[in-house]
Amino acid sequence: MLQISKLTLTHKRDLRTILSDFNMVLNYGDKAVMIGEEGNGKSTLLKWIYNAEMTEEYIEAEGERYSGKERLAYLPQELEQENRSKTLYEFFSSKAGFFDLSPKELAALSRKFQLDEGFFYSEQKMESLSGGERIKAQLMAAFMEQPTVLLLDEPSNDIDIDTLELLEKMINDFPYIVLFISHDEVLIENTANMIIHIEQVQRKTRSRYTIAHCSYAEYVKNRQDLFAHQEQLAQNDRREKAIRDEKYRKVYESVAKALSSCSKQAPSVAKNLKDKMHTVKAMEKRFERENAEMTEMPEQEEAIFFKLGNKESEIPNGKTVLEYSLDELRTPDNEKILARDIFLRIRGAEKVCIIGRNGCGKTTLLKKIAESMLQRDDIRVEYMPQTYENLLDINATPIDFLDTTGEKADRTRIRTYLGSLKYTADEMEHPIGELSGGQKAKVLLLKMSLSKANVLILDEPTRNFSPLSGPVIRKMIAAFPGAVISISHDRKYIDEVSTVVYELDERGLTLIAE
Repeated sequence: MLQISKLTLTHKRDLRTILSDFNMVLNYGDKAVMIGEEGNGKSTLLKWIYNAEMTEEYIEAEGERYSGKERLAYLPQELEQENRSKTLYEFFSSKAGFFDLSPKELAALSRKFQLDEGFFYSEQKMESLSGGERIKAQLMAAFMEQPTVLLLDEPSNDIDIDTLELLEKMINDFPYIVLFISHDEVLIENTANMIIHIEQVQRKTRSRYTIAHCSYAEYVKNRQDLFAHQEQLAQNDRREKAIRDEKYRKVYESVAKALSSCSKQAPSVAKNLKDKMHTVKAMEKRFERENAEMTEMPEQEEAIFFKLGNKESEIPNGKTVLEYSLDELRTPDNEKILARDIFLRIRGAEKVCIIGRNGCGKTTLLKKIAESMLQRDDIRVEYMPQTYENLLDINATPIDFLDTTGEKADRTRIRTYLGSLKYTADEMEHPIGELSGGQKAKVLLLKMSLSKANVLILDEPTRNFSPLSGPVIRKMIAAFPGAVISISHDRKYIDEVSTVVYELDERGLTLIAE
């Protein structure tokens, strides 16, 4: 059993409470997913549960964690700095469970993750692995520890569809406790039997959480039904209040008018009117008490919204946006050929998605395409890499990064846009390096929105957005009037956004769907 009791987490920098009086009990068989908008403290909570010291630098915590003899294993959202320069063998050999496994067991584990048997002993640096390969390595390391509690922060990021299906099976088959964060709606729908929804309402001034023992689809439906019912009751209360208040106003004005025109020669009449006014005012106090008991309008944290592109972003259907060919696609160190005879043609406002297994070279190819297209002057290109820090200045604030003029009006406009993306005034002044992955992604998307780009190159654009924001992001990209070239393992993104899908393997690009 894993129990959290009366936990409150407060951000030290701006003294904002990101979680208040949080209580949770997880038992064997629970597959609990944490959902909520970016920056709401999900990753911080998961870190605190695993090791409170990991959050001490920026979080003040009050509360208790009870885990008894449970063995906790943690997969971070991003590979820790101290592990990036390690070779695969150094990384795995630092895990206590590595030397407890026989060569046969290690070989079985590598095959399960569709990796070569020599993967554990490779001299390749962890930082040089593809995003999916890094996740696989970390997942295997977590299972080596024989955990009874799996704490997984975005395990679905960057892994290919085959591995996503394997991850789903591993979560469903795990007999103990799984607590995970994911933005992959399909993964959540297929695995979670418990929903922990963390929200920041009233413009991020109040923390709220909901725990529901049900599937994600049931939770979303029940939540929508509850909010719709509460909204209907609140509207009915307000209509009845308006009718009641109008009647009260007429009675009050009638009595007040009669009282003001009452002759001093009619004291008995004046007394009756004064008594009646006293009764009317007593009614007002009763109405005030009734108002306090009215059904409140439902409060929910709304998903983000902004538009991507404008009239200037449109591309004529017949225009050739890209004709790209490459004889050989090699790894960044040039030691291995990943694919041959690559050819890609894009016309008009096509939404192209490239899929493929982890390590097949998708990100490497997209970088090469981006380098080629960014040099052209007949199109306007914006690029979102898989590693946001490649473009973001982590020491700058979001406002400073997005500000290109220094003009007061432009900075005010940027603040307005950031506000629409659910940034608080304090978060706008935080260094980008302190923001969550989703908040960093929002900065890059806003940069694209403020630009006049007509071609977007996106490496896993939905990977850090919550299940609540995911549908909005997909609609936004699908509605972009220009061309989009993207990589994604997000099954809903592939279905809802992509008009053309290619698969990359050693033979090149193969058309899968259009």
